[in-house]
Amino acid sequence: MELADTLVGDFDVADLLHRLVQHVADLLDVDAAGLLLNDHRGNLQLLASSTEATRLLELFQLQSDEGPCLDCFHTGRQVAVPDLQAVVDRWPRFVPAARECGYLAVHALPMRLREDTIGALNLFSASVGAMPPRDVQVAQALADVATVGILQERAARHREIIVEQTQAALNARVTIEQAKGLLASSGLGMEAAFESMRQYAESGGYRLADTARNLVEGRLRPSEVTSVSRTSKQ
Repeated sequence: MELADTLVGDFDVADLLHRLVQHVADLLDVDAAGLLLNDHRGNLQLLASSTEATRLLELFQLQSDEGPCLDCFHTGRQVAVPDLQAVVDRWPRFVPAARECGYLAVHALPMRLREDTIGALNLFSASVGAMPPRDVQVAQALADVATVGILQERAARHREIIVEQTQAALNARVTIEQAKGLLASSGLGMEAAFESMRQYAESGGYRLADTARNLVEGRLRPSEVTSVSRTSKQ
């Protein structure tokens, strides 16, 4: 199955989640499925839905800030609602909206790895009744595999950002040393050269690395830097 691709390399997260809701709706005794995912700012977003009605209902759930899918995400636990009409007091806005879409029962499953809950997989039924336990197990297993894949992708992206930032810092340090050498050749010591460059950057609101790069690449004359340093001492 395509979900196995999340464990072996590069994959499309958006495509994965759309395939997940379609597979769940096709495999299990449910009429539709939707998926909410937590973004990097801590906000739930609708990522996939198997039908247009489900998409609208999930968006309504987010806008009204109530419903089984939100409760599932916030608690990290499954929320089983075999008869929505019986819990109208709990979700007074969501239940009528769900029934208007033709859904009478909902089962929400957390997308969770240990204590980290990143979203919820939501299964909608047009008939009253609890989901068979085996169907719940299958749906949770699929959600778990997708969760591992998404967290691996996020971790890999985070590692790439750290590597890029580290390499940028190293490159900047080399450029700064080259710029210090240019300034020192005009008669300054290395420490004085660095201080002159720092004062120039600070006085103009520039980044130190950009100032050094401009010196090295000839867009900034050493005399322009040292003149600022001399002025600040007067």
